[in-house]
Amino acid sequence: MAKIAKNTICIWYDKDAEAAANFYASVFPDTKVNAVFHAPGDYPSGRKGDVLTVDFTVCGIPCIGLNGGPAFKHTEAFSMQIATDDQAETDRYWNAIVGNGGQTSECGWCKDKWGINWQITPRTLTDAMTAGGAEAQRAFAAMMTMQKIDVAKIDAARRG
Repeated sequence: MAKIAKNTICIWYDKDAEAAANFYASVFPDTKVNAVFHAPGDYPSGRKGDVLTVDFTVCGIPCIGLNGGPAFKHTEAFSMQIATDDQAETDRYWNAIVGNGGQTSECGWCKDKWGINWQITPRTLTDAMTAGGAEAQRAFAAMMTMQKIDVAKIDAARRG
């Protein structure tokens, strides 16, 4: 029996936890579906034998996908933040999420087709915020004009 992590993120899905976990495993490194568990009996939004939970990791972070039905919707109050090293990696993740039925948002945020919010954040932006002062102000102002983050524009803003 696998050891259960001390802290696991539980993500509520209507009914597609397994499809979502498989999609994430196809997109992100160090991401995999570990196990799929079926309901031992009927429950309010499903039947015995339906996929109830999916044990998976996203970039090494343990998660459980719960097929809980349509009662609760996702908001931007929770998001998965993915740090990227360059524009190609930023584009790859952004395009995978948005191109698979997702939606664009502002400042590096997008939403997958299951309603989970993602921040695709180049490290150069995080580095600028960490630097503080005028560099952070310029990078922040540039970011506020973007949906998907443009690494070259952030780097230019950092330099002034």
